Amino acid sequence: MNRIKLMVNGLPGNMAANVVKHALLDNRFELITQSLTGPEITDTETVIDSVSFDLIQPQDRDQSILAIKDKEGLFLSVDYTHPSAVNSNAEFYCRHGLPFVMGTTGGDRQGLDETVRKSSIPGVIAPNMAKQIVGFQAMMEYAANTFPDLFKGYSLEIKESHQKGKADTSGTAKAMVRYFTSLGLAFAENDIIKERDPHIQKTVWGIPERYLEGHGWHTYSLESGDKTVRFEFTHNVNGRDVYAQGTLDALIYLNKKVAEGAQGQVFSMIDVLKGV
Repeated sequence: MNRIKLMVNGLPGNMAANVVKHALLDNRFELITQSLTGPEITDTETVIDSVSFDLIQPQDRDQSILAIKDKEGLFLSVDYTHPSAVNSNAEFYCRHGLPFVMGTTGGDRQGLDETVRKSSIPGVIAPNMAKQIVGFQAMMEYAANTFPDLFKGYSLEIKESHQKGKADTSGTAKAMVRYFTSLGLAFAENDIIKERDPHIQKTVWGIPERYLEGHGWHTYSLESGDKTVRFEFTHNVNGRDVYAQGTLDALIYLNKKVAEGAQGQVFSMIDVLKGV
């Protein structure tokens, strides 16, 4: 099997760095030692597990990517940058014919999908790369489609906690709002309780201190109108490894789709799980 050439964008960010660490240990991948970064980054390089990566500023990326394509040939890209850059980055990948996995949340998600569908490349786009959580979401989607209004008359509380550096509300929590709405609950994305204060996370939520800088804790609480019935769904992730592992699986799937000649197609992590 030929190794998959991979460019991880978003270094020196934590999630991008975690994907790099996993890819360096996986002989299915060959890492390109350049990474698109944000305008706030002043360093020109970063080192991960003794490997040096050149950081490319936004104003230099068009020229740089042409040189990289000329040297490397076909490669896949992973995006773990910033929510504000989601749509412009997708347009960049499509303009240069770079199949990509979008792990960054936020942005105009409908516009993101449309950009890929109008292009010549496929992409995997998902608000959550953890396969087990995606599977849980699939179960909720099945319930929403099969049992509409199942929880009509119930109240809902959604709480999510992530490291203080996460700029936007959890994409997973937003997706869950859609499922619960179909199940008969009146709830809006703005009602999600978002916690980013490390002190509260540690003392109130009980999140271990070692994971304050990298975690994703979610709780969905439902209660009947007369307060006699209560449901609670929780998924707590400490660290970032589960997302990195799912990202590599998404890349393997995307590579397969590229080999099959897929163009202008948007795939989800559900597609990755199904493997079709």
